[in-house]
Amino acid sequence: MRKAGLLLGGCARTWKAVRMASSGATRQNPLANKVALVTASTEGIGLAIARRLAQDGAHVVVSSRKQQNVDRAVAALQGEGLSVTGTVCHVGKAEDRERLVATILDINVKATAMMTKAVVPEMEKRGGGSVVIVGSIAAFSPFPLWEDKAREDSIKERMNIRRLGQPEDCAGIVSFLCSEDASYITGETVVVGGGAPSRL
Repeated sequence: MRKAGLLLGGCARTWKAVRMASSGATRQNPLANKVALVTASTEGIGLAIARRLAQDGAHVVVSSRKQQNVDRAVAALQGEGLSVTGTVCHVGKAEDRERLVATILDINVKATAMMTKAVVPEMEKRGGGSVVIVGSIAAFSPFPLWEDKAREDSIKERMNIRRLGQPEDCAGIVSFLCSEDASYITGETVVVGGGAPSRL
């Protein structure tokens, strides 16, 4: 009985250490010395991701099609003491990105591939890095937008978590995927969908 108690005590201590490590309590700045380029990152999910990556120690470059949006986001994040710079970049323009044609297919597929192609050689020079591509859950399961509270409540009823997602719900998983903790994860699709049907 005493051995079982000691074993359970050891398990509890181990589990507490794992929980503290995963919560960041014992790991500060998991993305220190990394540079994160986050496109379309001056509002919504992009801004939440940029903020989280910077909070986790990365130097973040935010971008948007409009200078005033870039300036506003940079000022807000720097005001929080985060290491952030910004640049105007419409990833659909060849001159901005080396700068893609602005059709939906080009933005969602070709632009991503060409941006990755441009960034990977620089990552290789630094000894590694991560590419995380963020897309809408509608890519898995399209659903109509709602315009009233009753429709919103109806959608929440069908979801496992019973609430609509927020941009910050996506930010943590992106930061994790950019960290060393995820260094053995590659080519995976991670769904942040609150239990909404989201499998191909």
